Amino acid sequence: MYIATDWKNHAPIAIYAMEHGKHVAIEVPAALNLDEIWALINTAESRRLHCMMLENCVYDFFEMNTLNMAQQGLFGELMHVEGSYIHNLADFWDAYWQNWRMDYNSKHRGDVYPTHGMGPACQLLDIHRGDKMNILVAMDTEAVGAPQWIEKKTGKAPEYFANGDHTMTMIRTEKGKTIHIQHDVVNPRPYTRMYQLTGTKGFANKYPSEGYAFEPEQLAPGTVPDHQNLNAHGYISDEQRRVLTEHYLHPIIREVGEVAKSVGGHGGMDYIMDYRLIYCLRNGLPLDMDVYDLAEWCALAPLSAISIENGSAPVEVPDFTRGAWNKVKGYRHAFTIDTK
Repeated sequence: MYIATDWKNHAPIAIYAMEHGKHVAIEVPAALNLDEIWALINTAESRRLHCMMLENCVYDFFEMNTLNMAQQGLFGELMHVEGSYIHNLADFWDAYWQNWRMDYNSKHRGDVYPTHGMGPACQLLDIHRGDKMNILVAMDTEAVGAPQWIEKKTGKAPEYFANGDHTMTMIRTEKGKTIHIQHDVVNPRPYTRMYQLTGTKGFANKYPSEGYAFEPEQLAPGTVPDHQNLNAHGYISDEQRRVLTEHYLHPIIREVGEVAKSVGGHGGMDYIMDYRLIYCLRNGLPLDMDVYDLAEWCALAPLSAISIENGSAPVEVPDFTRGAWNKVKGYRHAFTIDTK
């Protein structure tokens, strides 16, 4: 069952569907609080059913190609990753049925929409596939932009608005890596999901323009043009990036990338997400995202709120795998044949 409703109905519908024997694919965020998260996990485990969140941003082209580079060691050991959802929704608030999204933000602090940043970051760091998130700390600004928008639309400022204009969350993992996630949907900033990674031998950045930087020895001579002039203090050239991307093109992008672009849907990543869901189900393979990914990425919302409401106190991140976070070694996509 493919679930794409307003947020508050995602988990109840998914639980009901699994209780009646159906695999579920749930739009983001799949769960809003820890009770819903654990209910989804418990139901999926007890019924032995797939429960996947439809996080499309892990299928964007730059993210997939960079993930492929990271998995092949191009950046050395990954140390820090960043992601965000920074998207001024001023032109979109009126499109939400009965104002449900603004109403939800008005009642909840914390990063209420974290998964677009969390998904790619957690895949890079092999979260619950060799590492796990341990502690987070969050803070936010005052709520100014949304109350101003409401006053402009209604003529009356709200007495209270919970969600700060800008929310920041820092996470530390079991293996000493860090994640930085941001949320801002009310200020006039250019759209960005940040997507940045820092490794011991290289660096990648998607916004505002795509770029890579490497220690020269990370790229074999002949891999990119003008190899002798590589310098980690600056980005590689556009031509070097083009050649490098083609060399490390993710197998899924190589297979369906052009079709995805022609079909569209957020530039093609929606097509790839649906394609991979159907491909894995038809071939009896593990899905690209499991219920524990869903839990970890959605948990940032309630956990960041707990931190903020307690003076930005450190908050422990639950191990939703119940101790199995280190059994699988590394995040990988499943295929019916060797794609190397």
